[in-house]
Amino acid sequence: MFTGIVEEVGRVIAARPDSLTIAATDVLQGMEVGGSMAVNGACLTITGVNSRSFSVDIMPETLKRTSLGLLRVDDRVNLERPLALGERLGGHLVQGHVDDRGRVASISEEDGAVIIRFEASPGVMRYVVEKGFIAVDGVSLTIAARDITSFQVSVVAYTRRHTVLGDRRVGDVVNLEVDIIAKYAEQFIKPRDAGITVDFLEEHGFLVG
Repeated sequence: MFTGIVEEVGRVIAARPDSLTIAATDVLQGMEVGGSMAVNGACLTITGVNSRSFSVDIMPETLKRTSLGLLRVDDRVNLERPLALGERLGGHLVQGHVDDRGRVASISEEDGAVIIRFEASPGVMRYVVEKGFIAVDGVSLTIAARDITSFQVSVVAYTRRHTVLGDRRVGDVVNLEVDIIAKYAEQFIKPRDAGITVDFLEEHGFLVG
């Protein structure tokens, strides 16, 4: 489990079809093989680590759902270690299970902040609500506005400087994870199976009219 508060921006130093090696400093503390790391919002298992970098494998399902397969050497990536019990939850609960990819549709400035609009699939937009949370490349953001096909967020200068959102340009592909609470809420309000009814019993010969 993560919070969407990026700890460090790392740099890709090796990119293969099924794995990445990323240079970092701060997040290497306490890192062990078999542990987890959120890379641009995708939870990955650490397969190797030394004093300057770590490696992760990328499964085919992850390649299909995320932008990790587009990464190249020298690309910058957002990094976050898993949340430890008892620590402050600065963002929102982020699983590191990317739901889908989105695309930067527009970027504009407003009162010292940058407004970024992202296009997203209907499967993502169904969970997007104004003033709700969403993780974009692993960054916890508040949704400022939405329409049928896209949503907007306001990104302050600090976030631009300390995450890869400051590098994003129109047309760039990003990883999106919706708020898990929205998914649970949907499940709770879905019509439930009616189960065994009088009609069912009659149809299967258990009741005689």
